[in-house]
Amino acid sequence: MAYIDRVKVSPDVYTVLFESDAVRVLDMTLPAGQSDIEHSHTDETAYFVKGGNAHIALPDENAMDAELPDGHIMWHEAWAHTVSNTGDTEIKGDHRGFQGLGFKPGTAIWRK
Repeated sequence: MAYIDRVKVSPDVYTVLFESDAVRVLDMTLPAGQSDIEHSHTDETAYFVKGGNAHIALPDENAMDAELPDGHIMWHEAWAHTVSNTGDTEIKGDHRGFQGLGFKPGTAIWRK
């Protein structure tokens, strides 16, 4: 499957906060009752400032429901999905994805 940039397909949900050759940091705000468009992720860490109830659908038609508490942190490898906010409050978080050059968590990146 080709990479689907979530900022391009769901700009009302995802905003770029910082981007370099090594990392991309995104803000995510998903209002209650709203869904994003199917998109891809690189290996990344996600931090949910405001959690909520979500339905996560994969391209192969598998799906799961998740209750994300405020402050929830998760790491996952690259994948694609669609997220629907099934709760009555917005879900807000940031996503820090590693890109290019094969960077992985734990790799020190120093710049002068």
